[in-house]
Parts: sequence; structure tokens; C-alpha cells
Amino acid sequence: MTATKATGAFLEITMKINESDRNAAAAVYSKYRQPFLETISGATSKQLLLRGDDVQVLHGFESVAEAENYLQSDLFNQDVVVELRPFFQETPEIKIYSVVG
Repeated sequence: MTATKATGAFLEITMKINESDRNAAAAVYSKYRQPFLETISGATSKQLLLRGDDVQVLHGFESVAEAENYLQSDLFNQDVVVELRPFFQETPEIKIYSVVG
């Protein structure tokens, strides 16, 4: 039985993406979701959230340091960002939150 990792931090990336490009952006999310969960140290979850104005990806990590490390990883910078960049309407907003309690 595999132990469930406790989430101690969230990385939230908010992107302005035209509605007409959202299916293509969702395909990028789907493509890299499992590699993220399997290869990124401390990764606990990853969800795609859609709103009228934007798209968010919420990443769970065991710690803030692991969330910060992901932003420096090849998977993030050389794969995910490269494939999503054509869909950005403006620079994405990136926030890291600590989980309390």
C-alpha cells in the first residue's frame, strides 16, 4: 500500500488563454500531468481549473521549497511553458501558498 503524501504547499499558475485555445491548452495539461506527478519531487496533486476569464493550474506539493524547485525544473521550463506559450494572452501569474493546519 502506497502512503498518501501530505500537501503542505500549493503552486497556482493563472493564465489568460482565449476560449478558442483552451482545448489545446488542456491537452498540454493532460500530457504533462502524469509525468509531473511521477517525476517531480514532492508533487502531490495537479488540477486544471477553468473560469470565464482565465485558466488556472493548481499544483500540490509537500513543501514550499519543492514548489519553488519545480519552477526551475526542465519539465516546467523546457516542456510545459514552451508548449503553452503560444496560447498566453499575457504573462501568467504565479503564486505559491503554504498550507496551514
